[in-house]
Amino acid sequence: MTRPSRPSGESTPSFYRVSVAADQQPETSPAPPLTRRRPSELPADTTVNSVVPHGTSHWTQTARLVAECQGRPVQYFLKVVLPAPCLLPPPGACGNLDSLLIVLQTVHGDRGRKVVSGEYRSMTAIHVVMPSLVPRPIAWGSCEDEPDLHFFLSEFRSMTEGLPAIDAFPQRMAQLHRSATSPDGRFGFFEPTCHGHTPIDHGWHETWEAYFASTTRRLFQWEQAAQGPNQDILDLMEPFFSNVIPRLLRPLETDGRSITPSLIHGDLWHGNVATDADTQEPVIFDAASSYAHNEYELGVWRQPWNELGAAYRARYHEFFPPSLPVEDCDDRNALYATRVNILDSILYRDDDEYRKMLIASMRRLVEKFPGGYEEWKGKQV
Repeated sequence: MTRPSRPSGESTPSFYRVSVAADQQPETSPAPPLTRRRPSELPADTTVNSVVPHGTSHWTQTARLVAECQGRPVQYFLKVVLPAPCLLPPPGACGNLDSLLIVLQTVHGDRGRKVVSGEYRSMTAIHVVMPSLVPRPIAWGSCEDEPDLHFFLSEFRSMTEGLPAIDAFPQRMAQLHRSATSPDGRFGFFEPTCHGHTPIDHGWHETWEAYFASTTRRLFQWEQAAQGPNQDILDLMEPFFSNVIPRLLRPLETDGRSITPSLIHGDLWHGNVATDADTQEPVIFDAASSYAHNEYELGVWRQPWNELGAAYRARYHEFFPPSLPVEDCDDRNALYATRVNILDSILYRDDDEYRKMLIASMRRLVEKFPGGYEEWKGKQV
């Protein structure tokens, strides 16, 4: 089973002037609010020579853009969600960078704004702590001619296909999770982020259990709306929330145990990771971050369609050992993978296999933990 891949369209995108809503340069901490600058004027002497369909992208159309700026050749990578992208080269395109990555995720209205704003905030938070791990985010903004269309812009990084090294990649992710932690110790994020076009309104929560239960319940509502009501899921939800979630998450933060909210990528399947062609270091992109239990990052690594699998999980835990209770680690991973199943069932509503996976994973956990947290607590000495 694989996540479906949609090839980019063959048509040449049209162009619009854009106003770039660039944020402050990254600071030493992602905690301060990001203040938008005034719209920046783009270089007037940039000439676009050609736009050629290039590669494939899961939710978007992709193209290679060849241009010239002050007599110097520059290349861009263009990614658009809707068939009407908005493009002109960004400020500073003719500086020291020979090429930049343009990601224009153009979706209508408020949800489109959440998509690009959340990705910008996520990528900025990661870049502040580990600048080599992600392409440098440059700006997000709205098209002047189409103000309800929004885009995200970042640096170009030449990348090679294939899985990242099984030693380097888990080590780098463990380094991110250890070094980037919540500014005030709470779980959540500064603003909503999107999984595809599905918004996740994180908010802020004092405990991981509270965050996970609150946001997961909302995702179930999205799933039922996207796929239509399903009685199996509705029947399983009550024991899932009253038994399974408390049983597997409450022990992390009781009886003297605690976890630190870590900055996570949020959707780290093999399609969102590559290797930098110049440095040979892992690169991640398309982030939808939050401050979460670090092990949540590995939930998507349990999925049968994800080429980042059990070997990567095992290697990761050599760099970042499982949280206590260690014996619950695999079941916690199954719980986190179940939430990934919810998101996939929302996104791929035309493929009922994702909903079948969701029901099966919920049922397995509900049947394994009928007594919930109270039964587990009663067995502790």
